Amino acid sequence: MRINDGTFPYRRVVSVNKKGIDTEFGMGVRICLGSFCPFVSGLRIQTGFSTGIQRFQFDQSSRDLYLMNIHFGKGTQMQKINYALIGFGGIAENRIAKEGFSCDSSRFSPSEFFQLTGAFDLNPDRKSAVESLGLKWFDNTDAILNDPEIQAVFITTNNLSHAPLATAAMNAGKHVIVEKPLATTPEDAATLMKLAITKHLSLSVDHMMVYNQLNVCAKDFIEANKLGKINDSCFHMEFGYGFDPSEAATWRCSNELELGGPIGDVASHCFYMAEFLFNDFIEEVAAVYYPKLLDIEVEDGAFIRFKMRSGLTGSIRASFSDLRGGLGGTLSNLGYEIYGSEAVLRAFGTMFQLSGYADEPLPIRLEVDFFKNQDKIALADFPSPNIYQGVIDHHAKSILMGTPLCAEEGWRNVRLCYAAHESAQKCGQWIVIK
Repeated sequence: MRINDGTFPYRRVVSVNKKGIDTEFGMGVRICLGSFCPFVSGLRIQTGFSTGIQRFQFDQSSRDLYLMNIHFGKGTQMQKINYALIGFGGIAENRIAKEGFSCDSSRFSPSEFFQLTGAFDLNPDRKSAVESLGLKWFDNTDAILNDPEIQAVFITTNNLSHAPLATAAMNAGKHVIVEKPLATTPEDAATLMKLAITKHLSLSVDHMMVYNQLNVCAKDFIEANKLGKINDSCFHMEFGYGFDPSEAATWRCSNELELGGPIGDVASHCFYMAEFLFNDFIEEVAAVYYPKLLDIEVEDGAFIRFKMRSGLTGSIRASFSDLRGGLGGTLSNLGYEIYGSEAVLRAFGTMFQLSGYADEPLPIRLEVDFFKNQDKIALADFPSPNIYQGVIDHHAKSILMGTPLCAEEGWRNVRLCYAAHESAQKCGQWIVIK
């Protein structure tokens, strides 16, 4: 049995029947089975979609228990990995703390493998928000890094601070998750990756959309050849940000060194999602900037073409200058289309912070267009684990299992963003990712 190393591909999927492994693909399985395993024998689920894809889902707690028993020995009591947050803005509070770390106990059950113990933010007014969740407020970053009870940190600060904070954390012996991007230059990202390897620490980047179950389902459709021969794809994250002067003054819009414009902020998601869905590497990009509409220091947007190692091509549209109606039009537009000879797969709202809960602003969904009829797939058809929990869970288990991650995918993602900027500054010239 081999455990996915978390770099690339992001996860492997299989399906099983009474005879063991067969040729169909499953949903959300994150281990690779090299031989027959009685633990999973005989479990199979058939969906009702006209695509005919058969879906298999491990019982999560049983799978985790099985893997931990293999590693630690049956009946071993494991200690949870203690995390602290460095940075406690809106996303850190509402997505990572409340959802990812289950601090909103009315909606989420605590993990068996990790817990959040405290946080620090440069804004002292955030102390009350931290303590209202039952967490410890740390007076500064050093207090976290010097605390022997803290084994790992999740860095959720502005982009320019990612590399120095991650470096300090690993030098203090802490495992690290970094909000995307891993760093603001390829050189800094490579240095972090090498430091993690040298110190045998687990380093991960928050590429949370690969844990969205509809995106996993889309990957299954593609790998099972249900769309026919695929020859094109388009990923898009376009919305209005920077029209208001207060938005234009934020680090995302006011400092190009932050790598926070549309390319670094949202095309980056499109890059890793394309590699995830097609199980392939992007090795060439070409880009042009959008016409200037906003009074911001960074680019308004970009149209990007990419070529993958397999020869497959696709496009990315990333923008801060498209209003897209209201909230519903904006969120439903955050998705992709995969064009095959037999069908087109369309995703609505799956390229965002949503996991698919009933209390979210709109229901995310997939649509498979067979041209004469369409299948619409919503998360009511699937288990709906939280995407941020997926990131933390994968990182925590890499620590517990002694199989540290090195965030290679984060380094590659920064290189792709830099290549897109280089191409746009050279009038759309193709840039090869060496």
